[in-house]
Parts: sequence; structure tokens; C-alpha cells
Amino acid sequence: MTDRSVLVTGSSGFVGGALHRRFLDLGWNTVGIGRRKLDLEGYVRHDLTEQLPDDFVRFNVVVHAAARSSPWGSWRQFEADNVRATKKLLDYCEANGRPRLVYISSSSIYYRPGHQLNLTEADPPAERPVNHYAATKIEAERLVRQYQGPWVILRPRAVFGPGDTVLFPRILTAARARRLPQLASPDGPVIGDLIYIDNLVDIIVDAAQRNNVSGDFNLTNGEPVVIMDFLLDIFSRLSIPAPSREVSVRSAMRLATILEWFYRIFLPGREPPITRYGVHVFAYSKAFDVTKMLETFGTPKISNNEGAERFVAWLNSQS
Repeated sequence: MTDRSVLVTGSSGFVGGALHRRFLDLGWNTVGIGRRKLDLEGYVRHDLTEQLPDDFVRFNVVVHAAARSSPWGSWRQFEADNVRATKKLLDYCEANGRPRLVYISSSSIYYRPGHQLNLTEADPPAERPVNHYAATKIEAERLVRQYQGPWVILRPRAVFGPGDTVLFPRILTAARARRLPQLASPDGPVIGDLIYIDNLVDIIVDAAQRNNVSGDFNLTNGEPVVIMDFLLDIFSRLSIPAPSREVSVRSAMRLATILEWFYRIFLPGREPPITRYGVHVFAYSKAFDVTKMLETFGTPKISNNEGAERFVAWLNSQS
């Protein structure tokens, strides 16, 4: 591409912020939008549930990374931030030259209550999504597929690394407070995939530039890990004691269900300390066959181990 202009939504978030900074470093004409106030070159404060201004400039590429990604919230909140906002952005794209669209979706669209191994892009989304986030991501993907311009859908699994505001902060907070038990799975260790933030940004930038790349892609580091072993290694590097309590999946799910109902009724503005989705993550293996990713974008540069080292160094620098 000769005209390297890009609009990044969600630039105030983890993935969007890392992507915004990478595009700036690469010399792209970069504009990012988000709802929070932020001191970042090219950043514009805007709520995507509202129409973009009529005088907003046109772009060669639009990367839609904005989303409500919390495991907790009302359907109304998720529908507004993940579906209505996507529709508003697509309306803008249709009216402004139909730029190349890269949509950052989620691997959670597949999740069912049970182990799922060797998932590929040919597997259908869950008939009963695991939470509001997954359900609204499925609906947003449907909207993207109707877009008349070129589009790519990327589904990263468990993004981690410096700047994380979603995945590890909740886990580390629970572990430090001694509220994170080890789940006793009757089927043996639970395995799962992750993707390091820099590897994800590499792929997004590549997808933004290659007009011959289209369709949907599941994205991971290609190194499934035993989830608890990976976490215990992180805890050890951070001098956080390992969880000592062992709880059955059934008991944990029952407690999470009770807490969710209690918080919905009596504390609707707060997130419960345990959610069914949180239990789901630790109870069921989720691993992907990323052959399509590897054939299109190549092998990720940063391994799980190197990513963990960089992440721990960043966490220590924040304390």
C-alpha cells in the first residue's frame, strides 16, 4: 500500500493501544479513537455508539479493536459497545470509500461447557454463547460479513503481555488475595492457548497491508500450555504464593452462579469475585489448530516463555 492511513478503534485499550503505537512507529498516518481521555499522538476521544463526525477524514484501513471485553456486565452494555458500535463504524466505512476493515473478534465465540481441542475456523460458533461478550462478538462478526468492502476477521485467544488490562490483572489480584483456588478437573490438567501481544500486533499489521488476505483466522502462539502450570510459573516469578485450596469444578460453578445472581440483584454496578465464565476458563481445555494462521502469517516470533519473561519484567516495573 502506498497510502498508509489507518483508523484504530479502541486505542485507549490493551490491544488497540499497542496497535496504535506500532502503526505510529511504522510511519503510518494513524488516528485512534476511544472513550477515555488519553495523551497519545493522533488520538481522538469519541464514543463509537455515536455516529462518527461528518468531517472525519477517510482512511485506507480501519482496524476495529474497540469492544467491551469484561466478563461481567448487562446485555444492554455489551450490545451497545460490541454490536451497535460496530454497526455505526460499518456505516461510516460504507459512506467513506469502503476501506479495508480488520475486525478483532474473539476465540470465545466457539466456547461450550466442555473440553474443545483442535478447533479450526471451520467449527461453528456456539449455539448458546458462554456469556454476553461472546454472543455480541458473534453478532458483530455477522455484521462484518455483510460489509461490501474488503474485510478480515481475527480471533485471538487469551492475549497477554505488557499493558494487559483484562486477562491477567483479575487473575493476579485474586492470587495475591489468596482467593484463587486450584480447580480439580476429573479429566486431568486443563490446557489452553495464548497469544503474546506483540505477536498479535504483528499479524494485525500484516493483515492491514495485504489485500489478498481475507476471511477469518484463529490466532494463538501455537504453543498450548497446561493453564495452571503457566500461571504458577508467573506467580513464582512475581513471588506470589501458589494457591493452596483445591475446589471441584462443580462446586466452583455453583458458587459462581450464586454470586452472579446476588450481584445482579443487590450490587448491579459491581463485578462478582467469581463468575461462571471465569470458572469455565480454568475448567475446560480450549486448544486451536492454527494451520491457517501459520500458512498465511508465519510463525509467531515471541514464544510463550519469552513472552512471560517480558510480561513479568513489565509487571515488576509497574510496582
